[in-house]
Amino acid sequence: MPSFRLPADEREYAVLCALWDLRSASVRELHERVGAPDGLVYTTTAKVVDRLRDKGLIVRQRRGGAFAYAAAVERGAVERARARQLVARFLGPGPRAAVAALADAVDDLDPELLDVLERAIRDKKRSERGA
Repeated sequence: MPSFRLPADEREYAVLCALWDLRSASVRELHERVGAPDGLVYTTTAKVVDRLRDKGLIVRQRRGGAFAYAAAVERGAVERARARQLVARFLGPGPRAAVAALADAVDDLDPELLDVLERAIRDKKRSERGA
């Protein structure tokens, strides 16, 4: 399993998502897609790319006279790690009370989501027993 650190903020995550979509891109291409629309300067996008590379999330390869970047980690691996981090932060040290509060909140938001959650839990338990 590859070793990586998660994106620290939404800007890093946006650049990584762009690379998953594009498969390979230069900093200029990433800047035009993600940085410029947000009003960022090119050097800010370049710094974000450097941070993602330092975290092991993207790799660099020479393409002509410039570098091209590609995701080094599959989207699913990053999404699972982000979800684990979010849930751990949300549940905190006393997870039972937080899980009950989550069920109440889901029920308040959309009672049908409780059925979705129940099916997801049942499927997860089934897959763990079969593993």
